[in-house]
Amino acid sequence: MKKKLPKGAYGGISGKDYVPYVTDKSKSGGNVAVLIIGIILAVVFAASTAYSGMKAGLTVAAGIPGSIIGSAFVAAFARQKGILGKNLVQGMASGGESIASGIIFVLPAVILIGGQVTFLEGFLVGVGGVLFGIGVSTLVYNYLMIEEHGKLKYPEAMAISETLVAGEAGGESMKYMGIGFGIGGVITALTSSVLNVANNVISYFGSSFYKWKFELEVNPLLVGIGFIVGLEVSLMMFAGSVLANFAIIPLIGYFADMAGADVAVWNDASTAISQMGADAISGSYAKYIGAGMMLCGGIIGAIRLIPTIISSLKETLHAKSSKGSDEENSPLGMIILFAGAVLGFVAGFFISGNVVMAIIGAVITLVLALLFVIVAGRLTGTIGTSNLPVSGMTIASLVIVTLIFVSMGWTSLADNKSLLLFGSFIVVAISTAGGYSQSQKVTYIMGGNKNEMQRYFTVAGVVGVAVVVGTILLLKDQLAVTDNPQFALPQANLMSTLTSGIMQGDLPWVMIIVGIVMALVLFFLKLPIMTVAIGFYLPIATTSIILVGAIIRVLVEKNTKNEADKEAKVANGVSLSSGLVAGGSIIGLLGIILQVIGVIGGGAPSGFAASNGMAIILLIALFVSVTISIMKSKKS
Repeated sequence: MKKKLPKGAYGGISGKDYVPYVTDKSKSGGNVAVLIIGIILAVVFAASTAYSGMKAGLTVAAGIPGSIIGSAFVAAFARQKGILGKNLVQGMASGGESIASGIIFVLPAVILIGGQVTFLEGFLVGVGGVLFGIGVSTLVYNYLMIEEHGKLKYPEAMAISETLVAGEAGGESMKYMGIGFGIGGVITALTSSVLNVANNVISYFGSSFYKWKFELEVNPLLVGIGFIVGLEVSLMMFAGSVLANFAIIPLIGYFADMAGADVAVWNDASTAISQMGADAISGSYAKYIGAGMMLCGGIIGAIRLIPTIISSLKETLHAKSSKGSDEENSPLGMIILFAGAVLGFVAGFFISGNVVMAIIGAVITLVLALLFVIVAGRLTGTIGTSNLPVSGMTIASLVIVTLIFVSMGWTSLADNKSLLLFGSFIVVAISTAGGYSQSQKVTYIMGGNKNEMQRYFTVAGVVGVAVVVGTILLLKDQLAVTDNPQFALPQANLMSTLTSGIMQGDLPWVMIIVGIVMALVLFFLKLPIMTVAIGFYLPIATTSIILVGAIIRVLVEKNTKNEADKEAKVANGVSLSSGLVAGGSIIGLLGIILQVIGVIGGGAPSGFAASNGMAIILLIALFVSVTISIMKSKKS
């Protein structure tokens, strides 16, 4: 008989009356084996998320794949800890992923503005953000988990709980993750990320009259992301790329052709505007329209959060102390919160060297982080972590801090670096709060110990910070490339563009305003601004292959008549896609490490292997192997 979640897990009874899956409060899920497994998964998901997020601007939540892989390892090495051990492991996997998805939003922007960041600087602000996010979330635990039980649905937490209770998650799900990892790893190994023996970019462009560009990067991890996010999101992103590459760029190119040979590009006096190709137009003009769209989308998103901020603060202040839990409340939560706040001030002094800047910056940072951490915890309960509007909250925070810095006369490169490091603290706190709240809801449903999850998640967060900061520094040479970069870095590019532009007063405001107006049109049409804007900002090579992944999902759904089989195939497809993301990102990252230390590198494909034909063959191989694997899958 298939096991199910306890009655009332989804609501229907009060949180105080809910009886969890495991009723024995004396049981612990943790031991040395569970901790080691959790740390390994935190490292893997932190590195994978950092790589894929910087490449595509999108990340995949680690809760479900973490529960699948964790269940298999716990069953093998810590069977006696059962479902509570599996819960701790999935929480640690989520910890590594959520920290990574926050850091990559802002920290790489320091490199993009031409600054240098040390491991210690990144580690201090990252760990400070992790501790502050966990500490503030602990303060509102009783309100979010118990008082609002059933009202806040925590959709992704419930999906993770279902996966854990399904129990034998290491079976079919693990199998398809392995298949995906193999497919992703092999194709990634053949391309520029590793061996570079085969071209994987299909490229066509027009250089005269109508200047346009179409590219598709055959990348397994992006196919996996496309399958997971689905057709609607993928189409919206692709629509943004089509708008940029087949409307805005050709339009700018048309008028640029009319300019005289002595008229130069606004930010490059050595280049005549009439000689710009599609890439140059994108980098010097269309990019800023995309920045304006994302800025407007972020501000609109932050404004729409005001009622949520107010209600969350009111309800939090009026919430009762944690009497709804049988567990003894640990003082560790307050210690973690205090440590995070202190570390915020310490990091402020360390990174700025300016006492006034350190104090003002730290105070503003802690206040903004406090507000948005509470909001993030509540929003996770309604829309999940994958849909958390981290971009909007981060953009709003950075704009506020940037304006304060400008008003104080802090506008140098060093000041901009300090500003972005303060911003890194904020975004890490926000993303940590989402992942932590989700993991604690799973713990509440399962009947685990909230204090135990708090300790294990904190370890995963600190490990995640070390891994992601190290990954960013390892990739800094690739991140700084502006001519055909390997990593799109849409969020970090936006943050660096806005902060440095406002500080130096050299933004092309006409382009920014055009982007803002376009975003307002999307808002009036009730279309998702940030999704379209990210597509506008990302290379079309990225959004087109993400769309391919979504098309595979549609084919699977349309060619499966039985509803139960369709549900099973999609679930197996999500597992396989998680493997594609993991395989593509981990093998890609290992390839870059081998290139950096000189083990491989220096070669390039030639002849047919360097042609569009080679990339098309890779695309067909990837498409067919993924589609057939999913279509032949069966219910577990």
